[in-house]
Amino acid sequence: MFAAERRQLILEMVRANGAVSLRELARVVQTSEVTVRRDVRALEAEGLLDRRHGGAVLPGGFTRESGFPQKSHLATAEKTAIADLAANFVEEGEAIVVGAGTTTQELARRLARVPGLTVVTNSLLVAQALAHANRVEVVMTGGTLRGSNYALVGSGAEQSLQGLRVSRAFLSGSGLTAERGLSTSNMLSASVDRALVQAAAEVVVLADHTKLGTDTMFQTVPTDLITRLITDEPPAHDDRAGTELQALADQGVQIAVAGAAGSPGGDAVPARQQRRDVPLPAPRRGQVPGVGPGLRSAAVLNDPSPGAERARVADLRRR
Repeated sequence: MFAAERRQLILEMVRANGAVSLRELARVVQTSEVTVRRDVRALEAEGLLDRRHGGAVLPGGFTRESGFPQKSHLATAEKTAIADLAANFVEEGEAIVVGAGTTTQELARRLARVPGLTVVTNSLLVAQALAHANRVEVVMTGGTLRGSNYALVGSGAEQSLQGLRVSRAFLSGSGLTAERGLSTSNMLSASVDRALVQAAAEVVVLADHTKLGTDTMFQTVPTDLITRLITDEPPAHDDRAGTELQALADQGVQIAVAGAAGSPGGDAVPARQQRRDVPLPAPRRGQVPGVGPGLRSAAVLNDPSPGAERARVADLRRR
């Protein structure tokens, strides 16, 4: 395929989906991610799309938000691996909140197997995934339905969360940076996510590597309130994603990395068997005592229990 043909196909994919990862573009046009990145850079120079770390979006991505159909087809292997790993942090009998998003929907499907769980959510998709789960109680917020992501938003949703207290909040978003934390493109969604954060003792962010270093319009969770980030392994050439992970770790965020088994650039070890936590540089909420600062090397852990997070983990920037 000639460069002009590749670039036209890339542009058509981005226009159809709103955002597409480099991995997916490379798969469709049957070339390397290096070549696709060069094509994306050329298209950006013409003002036809905007580059993001690990992908490309339509111009104006700061305020534009892709709908659920588009998001559900992005980074699917990565989201599955992240959801597998995130489920390991949930114990029997816990009360948690789960926000709206395609990654949190994947998590909800796995939570259906956790007995005695209470899940508070503003997402119809999360509630649907848990609707027939035995011994899992689902509590829906009130609010106004936002059809683009099947979430309840507005003052009704926020008021229903007042006075609520749970152990953890699992949230996703449109972008994550060490400077601003988690952000989203919609004001109403951001406001409800902030209310979910206020209800939780710990905040766990689920974000694949394409969202690292991406900043969108409305901040939902500042970095100092994020207890843990669960993400996938960034590609070796994605230096900026690695730098962002290091910056997040330096600010006290514990980082767990799941490999997308069987996907391009993924690890061969199943996601549920690999958890790499970046220890906190100083004691803070959710930290494991006795773990020092910085990124350190460690072997993949086979123990998926929360107690296993005492292990040191791989230096992501050197991978």
